Amino acid sequence: MVSRPAKPITVALIDDYDVVLVGLAHMFDAYRDRVVVAEIDANEPLSDPIDVVMYDSFAQPESDHHEIRQLVANPRARQTVVYTWNFHPELIAYARGHGVRGYLSKTLPARELVAALEAVHAGEEVISEPPRRTQLSMALDWPGRREGITDRESEILALITQGKNNAEVAALTYLSPNTIKSYNRAIYRKIGVSSRTQAVVWGMSNGFTPDHHRIDHWLGGP
Repeated sequence: MVSRPAKPITVALIDDYDVVLVGLAHMFDAYRDRVVVAEIDANEPLSDPIDVVMYDSFAQPESDHHEIRQLVANPRARQTVVYTWNFHPELIAYARGHGVRGYLSKTLPARELVAALEAVHAGEEVISEPPRRTQLSMALDWPGRREGITDRESEILALITQGKNNAEVAALTYLSPNTIKSYNRAIYRKIGVSSRTQAVVWGMSNGFTPDHHRIDHWLGGP
């Protein structure tokens, strides 16, 4: 049983999408005595050390581990955790091997997420159980949610909007090409389009274009 720290831990939320960051930050609203969200918009410089950097892998190419390596190496980040639905063993092994102290499931309720962050802050390694597809916390948000797009569909549509083809999306998400095709059909039906080009245009107009500058800035880029 990890004892609670004497003062709230500071957490920086790292993601390219505003709606994802705001939704994640809202999960901590009832736990302000234990967690202080010190940074959402990383376009603003922050020199103070952060207890835990929480990297939300929404629509990130998870086979490209550059972001994880850089976050772990960043002197402002005392500990780094990954927040994701993708629990492929290769991804977990890579993250652990490069110093990530937490690999946390997006299906965790807020109270368990806060406890996991406190445990990481205390020096423990926390790896969530591989998630079953259950309803996420109502505090979370993602692009397209109001149109009935699920969290997984949203991440796939974000990759499509970035110009990834089916084979690339399958490789990045560790899903089969046929599974991606099934997701595509469901997405097209929900947003009322009939082609990939139309889906990209819809995505660009509805919050699926990432602000890569946000993560680049936090990692020390321009």
